[in-house]
Amino acid sequence: MSKNVRGGFKWMAGWLVSASLVSACGAPADEAQVEVARSSQELSARDVSVRISSDKATLGAGETVAVTITLTNDSRHPVKLLKWNTPVDGLEEALLEVTLNGEAVAFTGPHYKRPAATEKDFLTLAPGESLSRTVDLGEVYDLSRTGIYGVRFEVASQKLQSNDMTLWVEGRASTKPSDGPVTQLTSSISYTNCTTTQQSTVLQALNAASTMANGASSYLNTTTPSGTPRYTTWFGAYSSSGWGTAKSHFTAIKDAFDAKPVTVDCKCKKSYYAYVYPNQPYIIYVCNAFWSAPMTGTDSKGGTLIHEMSHFTVVAGTDDHVYGQSGAKSLAISDPASALDNADSHEYFAENTPSQQ
Repeated sequence: MSKNVRGGFKWMAGWLVSASLVSACGAPADEAQVEVARSSQELSARDVSVRISSDKATLGAGETVAVTITLTNDSRHPVKLLKWNTPVDGLEEALLEVTLNGEAVAFTGPHYKRPAATEKDFLTLAPGESLSRTVDLGEVYDLSRTGIYGVRFEVASQKLQSNDMTLWVEGRASTKPSDGPVTQLTSSISYTNCTTTQQSTVLQALNAASTMANGASSYLNTTTPSGTPRYTTWFGAYSSSGWGTAKSHFTAIKDAFDAKPVTVDCKCKKSYYAYVYPNQPYIIYVCNAFWSAPMTGTDSKGGTLIHEMSHFTVVAGTDDHVYGQSGAKSLAISDPASALDNADSHEYFAENTPSQQ
């Protein structure tokens, strides 16, 4: 959540559609990613159309809530799409806006922290070409209540929006992924699907995360609340309420590492850092990029675990608004409230690299 799971986007020739400032736990944006973001803002909303559909309008509790998403390149030129902002590999992000009686329904899928996007993370649609995938809405959205659900695909930053669709769905229990046997190593740390070597590395990373979380909490509790460089860099203009929010978040993050039953699962083979399911504390899934990250410092193993721990609803309930240090710094300036809700902002505040007071 995803830590869900934490360089810049390469410029692609031709038109580019990407939500580089929303969705997914990513790595530093840097100048190239900022340039992509600027260029993608100029795209016409008519370049790519999106349509969602379902074979059934009424679904019982035992039925899969299957929704088909189709993206079509309506332009006369190729377009490149960031894969995780499409359904090509399933719903890895909250690409669907789901409501019940006008109220937003929670996305219960994984929150990822990813390395910087490279060419392999994009797909190309030729003029007139379509991409279509059918997804199970119940796997990643809370459909526990019976009623008429509204569904729409939307990536707001790129003005990608589908038709609106309604489905009558009978409430059903959420499903938890099967993780396999859990090995208890200490009173508060367990492992699943980890080799002995991986267990040793994860234990070091948990210790590093705990040290950083305790340091961040101590800073916020002992420093006179004000617009210090460390605070304003990651959380924006000082306010007493903002400082209080950051302090409460890091108190909860610190306490989770110090006293909660944390389980680390090493089964993920994706190229990402890690991910979590926000409503399933305190299980953190670490992926391939986690193992090559430094133990401390920017986008570190310890920082990744802080990023993911902040995602849990019972901890800080953070989201992923932007990724990377450059994006986080810009967010702090433009939208301090979102910075205080951004997982990478919490990670960078805790890592404190380069060091600021």
